Amino acid sequence: MMVKWFIGHLRKEYLRSPNLGKNTGVSILIGFFIFILIVYMLALGLFLNEIFLKLYPNSNPVFVFNGILFYYLMADLMIRYFIQGLPKMKVEAYLHLPIRKSSIIHFMVLRTLLGFFNFLPLFVLIPFVINSVSVHFGGVQATIWFFSIIIMVLGNNFMATYLKRAIGSKPGIVGIASLILITLALLDYFGLINIGSLSAAFFGLFLVHSWTVIIALLWLFTGYCLHYHFLKKRLYPEEVITRKTERVDGISRIQYFKSLGYFGTMLALDLKMIWRNKRTRTIVYMLPIFLLYGFFFYPQEEYRSLNGMLIFVGVFMTGGMMLNYDNYALAYESNHFDGLLANRVDFRQYFRMKYINSLLIASFCYVLTIPYVFYGTHILLINTAAFFYNIGILSFVLLYMSTYNRKRMDMSRGSAFNYQGIGASNWLAMIPAFLLPVLVYLPFSLANRPYLGIAFIGLVGIVGLLFYRSFLNVVYEKFRKQRYSIAEGFREK
Repeated sequence: MMVKWFIGHLRKEYLRSPNLGKNTGVSILIGFFIFILIVYMLALGLFLNEIFLKLYPNSNPVFVFNGILFYYLMADLMIRYFIQGLPKMKVEAYLHLPIRKSSIIHFMVLRTLLGFFNFLPLFVLIPFVINSVSVHFGGVQATIWFFSIIIMVLGNNFMATYLKRAIGSKPGIVGIASLILITLALLDYFGLINIGSLSAAFFGLFLVHSWTVIIALLWLFTGYCLHYHFLKKRLYPEEVITRKTERVDGISRIQYFKSLGYFGTMLALDLKMIWRNKRTRTIVYMLPIFLLYGFFFYPQEEYRSLNGMLIFVGVFMTGGMMLNYDNYALAYESNHFDGLLANRVDFRQYFRMKYINSLLIASFCYVLTIPYVFYGTHILLINTAAFFYNIGILSFVLLYMSTYNRKRMDMSRGSAFNYQGIGASNWLAMIPAFLLPVLVYLPFSLANRPYLGIAFIGLVGIVGLLFYRSFLNVVYEKFRKQRYSIAEGFREK
């Protein structure tokens, strides 16, 4: 009865929201992408048995699948932590009513089960269980194995939401956990340890002993209880708000920014803006995803000769963070944009500060991608060329395109799978980001001069750097002409 009451309130809140129907086009686009993703996952599930038989002809496909389940569940936990949003509920409205707090908390915890990541594995697991697991181990054991994996996925859901609430302000802990997982994967890759065999043996128990489903239930129960008791002790949001304020004030005390004068003050304010708001802070948390993207391609022999694909990967890894920063440079300021216009802000210095910040972000990402040279020196060359293209061309294009965005951005929500405040100009800016360097490279590739093409991409970026003042001036003039129409658009909620 109480659950029905809560659901009714959430439904009314959604239907009475002033933003309902404003982003119909974006919603249709997101729905299309989700549909495509589901189709791909379903196809993967249908053909996974044949794929494993082709890759590992002497192994049972189920054992191969069990061997990668440990990595899947750990990666699922990390991705949920960084990407999965926390469902919001205005609990203050219920605290003074004769409602048991435990009912509110149980509803808040169970509501996370409706997350997209909880349903996605079903499209792979169900076809694989029917095509492979039930054939090799029988219907009963296949059913136990299937439900054990699903229970562990749901346990990941509770554990990730607990970790996100408990150590959300301490991403370093999760960063260390990620490094440990990467180290284990590398040790496994080089044959120093065999995590795959341990994983296959552990998840193979679900196919032999029915009682082992208790292990999965324990994981689910632990995650649920941790999340429940955390919320029970901290149902009041004031503590979290106080902690955030203390962290933000720390940036303004850095002496180096003070030594830079007016420019340093603007730089410090920009960093405070990034760290203060959930929308920008989530992008910082997603840095490992950008940097680890290369592991999907570089270890595969068939991809190492596809330089066009590797250029795309290089642009994404060295410029993914920068793209998110420059593309929405003005939208991030939309909540206080009138204040910027009303005060004596030197917008030439403002855009120079934005450019320097994006240059630092791209440089940091590039340095962290250098170890990929292990997979070949040509990968380092491609990433270097992509880095110069990002800071010499792409950064100016993105800043210029950001002046076309008129949509106010809600900075209190995470950025993962959140398209609120994103306009058509932001989507169009993706074209030069990923397509242009590949098109530049294509004629050289057809002429059998791949390295000349890679060098030309880097040269274009270096030329852009030499003329950075002229490019920034173009961006500033565009902004100066449109600043009032931008402000008018940002006022609409």
